[in-house]
Amino acid sequence: MSDFQELVKSFPKTREYVRDFFVYGFKTREEFKDKSPRTYDNERRRLESWLGKYVRKDYVTGGSNISLAIDSNLLDTNPLFRVWKTKSFTDNDIVLHFLILDLLQDGAGLTAEEITGRLLTEYEALFDVQTVRRKCNAYEKEGLLHRKRAGKRLVYFLDNSLAAWIKSNEGMADALAFYQMAGCFGIVGNHLTEQLDFRNQSFRVKHSFCVHTLEEEILLSLLDAMNKKTSVRLEIKSSRNGAVNTANCTPLQIFTSTRSGRRFLCAYLSKGKRFTCYRLDTIKVVTPLEQSENYDELLSMLDRNRGLLWGVSFQGKDQHHLDRLTMTIQAAEPCENYIVERLRREGRGGSVTRIDKNIYRYETEAFDCNEMLPWLRTFIGRILSLECTAKSVEQCFYHDLQTMYRMYQIHTKSPDV
Repeated sequence: MSDFQELVKSFPKTREYVRDFFVYGFKTREEFKDKSPRTYDNERRRLESWLGKYVRKDYVTGGSNISLAIDSNLLDTNPLFRVWKTKSFTDNDIVLHFLILDLLQDGAGLTAEEITGRLLTEYEALFDVQTVRRKCNAYEKEGLLHRKRAGKRLVYFLDNSLAAWIKSNEGMADALAFYQMAGCFGIVGNHLTEQLDFRNQSFRVKHSFCVHTLEEEILLSLLDAMNKKTSVRLEIKSSRNGAVNTANCTPLQIFTSTRSGRRFLCAYLSKGKRFTCYRLDTIKVVTPLEQSENYDELLSMLDRNRGLLWGVSFQGKDQHHLDRLTMTIQAAEPCENYIVERLRREGRGGSVTRIDKNIYRYETEAFDCNEMLPWLRTFIGRILSLECTAKSVEQCFYHDLQTMYRMYQIHTKSPDV
């Protein structure tokens, strides 16, 4: 039986457990059925090691569960950035990392052969020249080194230009501190502020979705495909039953819900000839495919359809091309004019008409009016009638009302709500 290792080779597996502990903290050990109990124990120990002060353990019937208790209002950085700094490495990896950077610290360039020789003479470290060259090429690709030809020699230099530029610009540390809290790929800002030994003391973000950093690797691949205007193959794991499916599509935009914080990929399915959205946290693998010949045309089509989107669904349960919804409400004038203003402000292009004293009608068209239900429920107590061409939306709304009436033992003879 192998010993427990705190560092990990596979980030996707760890990402799933961290997300489950953060979002679904109510699960016990026995409820994590996809993996063995030993795997659960190892991931739990890693999480407690990485994020110890944020881990909360609750004892419940049938066992205990752990969760991450994080108040984003109080954070000076995202604690989940720690997960990105846990990749395992070999002894040779860590030795070569520090020794190569130390040899190139004075700014002089060296070939792979010269680096190999000086590793032996100065540090008594014996490495094959091909191993050193592969490591230098990998660092050049990552931006740590740059190389240039000097005759027939390929010379490697330490690239300190970014660090020098940051240190020479006053206020850059504060900009990086803000970026790591407010922007996508905040881990980059976090790495740079740590290199500068700078701690964020200025910025706090009220609605910061810490869990977004777990999706950044997927997001980067999708944005790269959008930039290159290429199609992709997605490997998607269902959040309902765990089934894994694939989809070939053209990625177009990233949507973010201001209410839940969830992020979605909006893409075009050539096979179905329609737009659709996938939750970013359900996408496990992104594989680039061929370039899309009509990418700009697809973007224009999406822009024309955006006004008919309430959320992220392009088709309702009733399979209509468009749903039409009409809601009549009561708002006392003039003391409740704010209700009418709210309809206009939050109605996303819908029309608001005064049909009588204290009576207003709201009308709109959308691809899927089912997504409107949470918003519509906030007007309960004022709604006089609600009609929709998608009858399933009407039925769901009134069914929820009847359920609420039974729960609170309210007796009503009228459908008015």
